[in-house]
Amino acid sequence: MPSSNELPARSREVLIETDRVALEGALELPDAASGLVIFAHGNGSSRHSPRNQRVAHVLRDAGLGTLLFDLLTGEEERHHQATAALRFDIPLLARRLLGVVDWSRSDADSRGLPAGLFGASTGAAAALAVAADRPQIVRAVVSRGGRPDLAGHSLAGVRAPTLLIVGGLDHTVLALNVETVRTLHGIAELAVVPNASHLFEEPGALDRVSALARDWFQHHLAREA
Repeated sequence: MPSSNELPARSREVLIETDRVALEGALELPDAASGLVIFAHGNGSSRHSPRNQRVAHVLRDAGLGTLLFDLLTGEEERHHQATAALRFDIPLLARRLLGVVDWSRSDADSRGLPAGLFGASTGAAAALAVAADRPQIVRAVVSRGGRPDLAGHSLAGVRAPTLLIVGGLDHTVLALNVETVRTLHGIAELAVVPNASHLFEEPGALDRVSALARDWFQHHLAREA
């Protein structure tokens, strides 16, 4: 029998057509997955983000499926790297993420799984906007070093239990998250990782983020009896 950190998994590359583009992604589902966590990366990142990959690995070890995808096409990413034109285009990121969430409801492997969103940096704002738009689908949200303030008026519509994780040394982002957690309706918590900066590069910091996200999703995506 496999151990808890060697769960059998189904893994495949996916191409998701939405918002008039095709987005590349990777869907990985442990056998008997208890939920699906869809990742929205931050500015200048991709589905290959080492930080999100580490968090995703911990989630899969806990029996949760993961879907990591690129919010931008290759051409868009090259344009963005040259001009930073899409850095704070939250409506664009939210449209893309919304399309991916809807795709996951039609995919044969993932459609029956309770869904959660994990957003990093600007991706967190997109995650919260989508949670407000799809309250019957998105059951939980976790933000890592996020900019939830960029979700604007969408924050008022978020009903999914939301965990905001911020590094204790990330002072500006921490202040923004403190304000956000006060305005969110429903279950909302702020978790501060001591002595951690924006990218959680300090020893043990990302492990703490992964454990917090795992516990949040396990609790809120648990299958109904």
